[in-house]
Amino acid sequence: MRVVVIVMLLAIVASMGSAVYYLLSRKSQSSERLVRALTFRIGLSVCLFLLLMAGLYFHILPNQHL
Repeated sequence: MRVVVIVMLLAIVASMGSAVYYLLSRKSQSSERLVRALTFRIGLSVCLFLLLMAGLYFHILPNQHL
């Protein structure tokens, strides 16, 4: 489970990096690619949140109280 979370976080950061690249790019299709990269990042973030909530619900992740 830890590996899946780390991979998803890296994919989110990579998507943000590509969005910054497309934002700074002056190509004609850069705005479409920017929107696609940000949409992909939002989708990954929502999936990661749901995955973490499911992991807590099904006791795959430990519920540690501070």
